[in-house]
Amino acid sequence: MSPASAASGYAIKAWPAADRPRERMRARGADALATRELLAILVGSGTGGASALDVAGAVLRAADGSLRRLAATSPAELERVPGVGPAVAARVAAGLELGRREACEEPAARTRIHGPRDVYDRCAPTLRGAAQEEFRILLLNTQHAVTRELVVTRGILDASVVHPREVFRAAITESAAAVILVHNHPSGDPTPSPEDRLVTAQLAAAGRTLGIPVLDHVVVGDGRFVSFVEAGLLDAG
Repeated sequence: MSPASAASGYAIKAWPAADRPRERMRARGADALATRELLAILVGSGTGGASALDVAGAVLRAADGSLRRLAATSPAELERVPGVGPAVAARVAAGLELGRREACEEPAARTRIHGPRDVYDRCAPTLRGAAQEEFRILLLNTQHAVTRELVVTRGILDASVVHPREVFRAAITESAAAVILVHNHPSGDPTPSPEDRLVTAQLAAAGRTLGIPVLDHVVVGDGRFVSFVEAGLLDAG
């Protein structure tokens, strides 16, 4: 019997040892397991007649089989899936967050930003599947290496919300030489909106006044991005 052919509700502990997800991962490595099996390990145990694999399958179906959508699902939303309680929801959310962080982690030698593609490669793994807009700043030193990445706000990007004070406070405190603005469009289309342009113009003007230039604003979409510099939309002064 294989995991794929196991009857619904058949407890994993009753399977032959060689078929159990944990044992298979120990013997063959995590990459040998299907996504549902990996989620089953995070789920831990079944409930109400459903095995951990059944619950993992229900979690995947709730996200239409997409890990990207699942990563954008809050623990509270996960708890709506039958068999998922607070502890399971927290484990699944934590596991996905670790995967996102690993995806955007770079060796120290590669933290220098050479252009908008570097910004996209760094930020896209944690922004592409986000359910709402998230506005971030990258603080750079004189060598254009990232010293810190900060989330300024979540929600609709609006000039009344993204205030220069919030954007440049950390830059001033940490003696940043320059900043790069980054935000996502959940629609997947990275075309800058009029509000995006207004926010960027205001922040660029504030940066010139403070002597901390805004080098670029990169809008992250689904598999693509728009750079304000490349599009000729940023007056760096």
